Amino acid sequence: MIKTALLLAVIGHILCGICDCLLSYSPKGRLNLKEIRDPEKMHVLFEGMPLSYPMVSIVMGTFAILLFSFGYFALSHWMQQFSPAAANILFISAAVFLIPITTHHVFCGAVEWLYIRLGRTREARDAVLGLQKKSIVTMFAGYAGLLAFTGTLFFMTVTGRTAVPQWGCVFNTLIFMLALLPTKLPAKGNIAGALMFLGLLFIIP
Repeated sequence: MIKTALLLAVIGHILCGICDCLLSYSPKGRLNLKEIRDPEKMHVLFEGMPLSYPMVSIVMGTFAILLFSFGYFALSHWMQQFSPAAANILFISAAVFLIPITTHHVFCGAVEWLYIRLGRTREARDAVLGLQKKSIVTMFAGYAGLLAFTGTLFFMTVTGRTAVPQWGCVFNTLIFMLALLPTKLPAKGNIAGALMFLGLLFIIP
């Protein structure tokens, strides 16, 4: 069963990465902080962007998070045989990651949908950015949970306390994220997550 859960997690992270791209790219190019700070550049960037992009991202992204949640909870169950304490940490941190990050994803999609729907005006930009700033705590909470999860998994693996080889510690979202940070690849977090579960799929007995 764990193999199936890990495969679902790979698929979920790939789908969620696609959803991230739907929010990050418009027909005019890639969204970045410079455009967000400049109302005129943001207006131009979102010109011609279909309302379906953020809506599809919200719906498919929520489903994708559900899919990869199976992988996180399966790993916490698998860890039970090696350390009940570590397993509990994985379970709790997975919940702390998954629940807020789902909320954060929905807010991100809703912010873009509202901005486009309200005509991409300066007032619309100020309103949606205000909403995003007030909900940003969901992102920080989610990533705190992910950090606790990946940190615990790394420690248990690198110290040889699980059934996988110690070198298997490299199959960890945290490691892949550090490697991907200097690149310009989109959806880095989901690429890292997919790679972690793909690697674990092959090395977990």
